[in-house]
Parts: sequence; structure tokens; C-alpha cells
Amino acid sequence: MKRSLKLRAVVSPTPTIIAAAYDENGKADACTLAFYTPTSHVPPCLTIAINATAKRKTLKSILHSGAFTIGYPNVDQATEADWIGIASGYDHDKIAEVGWTTTKAEKVNAPVINELKLSIECKVVNIVTIGSHTQITAEVVNIQSDEDILDERGKYSLEKLRPLIYDEEKRRYLAAGEKVADAFKVGLAFRRGESRL
Repeated sequence: MKRSLKLRAVVSPTPTIIAAAYDENGKADACTLAFYTPTSHVPPCLTIAINATAKRKTLKSILHSGAFTIGYPNVDQATEADWIGIASGYDHDKIAEVGWTTTKAEKVNAPVINELKLSIECKVVNIVTIGSHTQITAEVVNIQSDEDILDERGKYSLEKLRPLIYDEEKRRYLAAGEKVADAFKVGLAFRRGESRL
């Protein structure tokens, strides 16, 4: 039997991401987000949403610069990612406080956080406010990866990245799980008329 739960946005589970942008003075700022989704294959696009009802320096910086990066913290970076999500860029130099550094992105005017092993460079293409959040859709113009998380074919490996997963329901961080099946293959059993594997 199903039961109705408290009404809210369902964001569990979701990857924990860190969005970074330069403010009007060229200073790097960042915030940790759970509202993130890929939105297009061609061109490659993604959408993030940042609470517009609170003072969010990173939101202001993204709107000013028209560009940002997204980085994926790993399970060993939960403390740093959490602080970057709860502290305000107006009161703290969050990136420096956690001991991280930045480099200018290759294709957009935004900072790449060097300690995050996988980063996506994004150019803003659409902005809309829906309820409490400003949704920012951006075209992915470059992806940077540390060599040590690449597999033998040059593709990044989630097993090596060990991304941090956010659980909104219980407000906790989790590690990504183990492989359970091959996508776009396991379901073909139904086409063949086979029983569930």
C-alpha cells in the first residue's frame, strides 16, 4: 500500500555538485547544489537551480558572468563540499577556507576547482525563475578530467571518481553503489521474450 508523504521537490538521490563562477571583481566563488540535471544531448546542456529567495553570491556571479563550471566532489571531500554548501560567499572565502585552488577554465570565463577530478565548463543559454529557485540552463562546452579517473579507453570511471550522492530525505551523503546491470542491454530480455534476469 502506498502512502502520501510531505510535499516537496524530490531530489533524492542526486549527485552532489559544486558550481563555481567569477564575481564582478573576478574572484572565484562556489556553492554546493543538489538541484542538477542533464537536459539535452545536442547540443549538450544541463540545468542547475539555485535558491533565489536567499542571498546566494554564486547565483549573482553566474548571472553576471554568463558562465560557470560544475565539479563533482568525491566521497573523501564530503566535509569540504558541505561547507561550500552551507557558508555564504558574502561572508567567507569558501574555496580558500577548505584549502582548494582554482584555475581559469579553458573555454569559458569561470574557475575550475583543481581538487575536483571531473569538471564541466558551461555557457549560460537560458534563465528562468520558477518558485523559489532560479533555473539556469547551460551548454556544456568542455569537460576536464584528471588522468587518474580515466579508464583504458579514455573515459572517466565512476568507480574511480567515487562521486558523492546527496540524500535529501535523510539529509546525508552517500557513496555511489556497485554496478548492477549494463544499461541499454539488460532490458533487451523483454524484446527476446525472456523472463526477467
